[in-house]
Order: sequence, then structure tokens, then C-alpha cells
Amino acid sequence: MGRAFEFRKARKMKRWAAMSKAFTRIGKDIVMAVKEGGPDPDSNSRLRAVIQNAKSVNMPKDNIERAIKRASDKNQGDYKEVLFEGYGPHGIAILVETATDNNTRTVANIRSYFNKCNGTLGTSGSVEFMFDHTCNFRIQSEGIDIEELELELIDFGAEEIFQDEDGIIIYAPFESFGAIQKELEDRSIEILSSGFERIPTTTTTLNEEQVADIEKLLEKIEEDDDVQNVYHSMQE
Repeated sequence: MGRAFEFRKARKMKRWAAMSKAFTRIGKDIVMAVKEGGPDPDSNSRLRAVIQNAKSVNMPKDNIERAIKRASDKNQGDYKEVLFEGYGPHGIAILVETATDNNTRTVANIRSYFNKCNGTLGTSGSVEFMFDHTCNFRIQSEGIDIEELELELIDFGAEEIFQDEDGIIIYAPFESFGAIQKELEDRSIEILSSGFERIPTTTTTLNEEQVADIEKLLEKIEEDDDVQNVYHSMQE
């Protein structure tokens, strides 16, 4: 199996671990998708993807519909996607994806987490180059020849396809998301969930005490309401 498979296996059970946090994240995703492309999922591919993800974490249909309605309200504030880059203790690179309606607050909070845990918040571009920005899709495996699908999706940017207990997983570069989403929909292949991840190009192995230092920082960051995802270069 390739790097994407190992990365996904290591992060499994961590992502969307807290259901309330998952709903908060998806709620923000819905707002950003609606503000960008409107409230109709048939004409808004980003919103379709978010709705699929909401269903995959068992977000009630009523919650999804209310979130779309709120996002359509002109009085609903928008969220800005902001990427933070820095180093934790022991030289571990950390990327923090946020969705915020108050950038001043978010900057202050993220900086404080790094400072309190012997880390350093860096400048734009200081860490991002150490991660591959990827997209991924999860589809049902029933009735699909995975080898044939892989050959066919290579032309649309797919780099790694594998199967686990959750279905067939497809990984590709970030910019291939739209092409693969359209191809799967054109083939009437149900997309169970999709998203984006940043996979470290290299990882660093730490001892137990050092891992605890990093976990302390990651926990503080992940608890922040403005934080959507956190990625790091520590070997898990």
C-alpha cells in the first residue's frame, strides 16, 4: 500500500472523533459552500460534497437543512479559511486549517497555543511545502472492480486507490477534486464522503516523552472552535 493508505490508517478514529465538533465543522463548511455557490446542491458541487460528509457522520437531515437555510440568510456572517503554519517542539512541522469570522481572535489563539507549548508560529509558506495537498473520496465497493476503476481514474488524476472496511478510497492531488467528483457522478457511483488532507512528505519519529509534548500542543489546537483540521510531521 502507498503513503496515502498509511496516512489514512494512522489518522483513522481521530478525525471527526467528537460528534459535536464534527457538526460544528460541517456547519461552517455548509456556510462557506452556500456563500460561494448558492443553496441548491444540484448546481453547487461543493455543497453536494459537504452534504455527503454530513450524512457520513450521521448528521440529521433536519440539521443539514437548517444549516443551509441559515447560510442563505443575508445576515449570516461568512467564514474565511485561514491556514496557519508553525513548528511544535522537537522540530515537528504543524499545519492548522481554520474557518473563522474573526481573524484577529484566531491568530491570537493559535499563537498562544504554540507559545505555551514551546512551539513557534511561522510565516506563510514556512511549513506548507512539507505537505502534499490531496483530495480523497470514499465510495461503496459493491459491484466495482477496483483495478479497472483505478485504470480509468488515472486519466482524471487519481494516484492511489485502495479498499478498506469503509469502502473504496481514492486519493489524488488537490486540484483533481472537481474532475474526479464529476466523473464519479457521471458514472452514477455514489460518493459516501470526500474531503481534503495534507500528507507530510517526510515524518519524524519521537520517543514517548517527546510524543506527549506534541500531543499536548495538538490537543490545545484541536479544541479551538475555529480549527477545522490539524496536520503534523510526527510519525504516528
